[in-house]
Amino acid sequence: MPQTVMLTPRYLIIGRVLKPFGVRGELKIEILSDFPERFASLRQVFLGDDAKSFTVESARVQGKIARLKLAGIDTPEAAAALRHQLVYVAREEAVPLPPNRVYLYQTIGLRVKTTQGVALGEVVDVLDTRANDVYIVHDGTREILLPAIPQVIKEINLERGEMIVELMAGLVK
Repeated sequence: MPQTVMLTPRYLIIGRVLKPFGVRGELKIEILSDFPERFASLRQVFLGDDAKSFTVESARVQGKIARLKLAGIDTPEAAAALRHQLVYVAREEAVPLPPNRVYLYQTIGLRVKTTQGVALGEVVDVLDTRANDVYIVHDGTREILLPAIPQVIKEINLERGEMIVELMAGLVK
């Protein structure tokens, strides 16, 4: 079985720039975080593939949309140039999770076993299907897609480096 090296990302995605808002260079952001309230206290964000740093001058949340005003982005044209860029925060700024919750990046590399102890492989990626996440598990010869739902995912133990699952009919051939 191929060994996956678990990489800890430097940044976590919290949003995506939709379009400019107003005439001062504000950005309309699609919130991609489970913690929209975090936008109100942002001081710094990173945008784009090169993770360019920006100081946050102001932030407002309206439902699933945030409006950010970033230092140095002062016109609608400058804001438009950032359209579709991902918005990140430093991993150290991650919101502490409640018990029994993990960040998706923490699941990459976990060994997956059934509740009966049968090894299925390890998590190599996570798909966002909007309905629920799907863990892609590889054992070197086959790929298994496991929906991240309570009926399937019974336990994630980061200390042991494993995920315990209850297979539903048809998930594994």
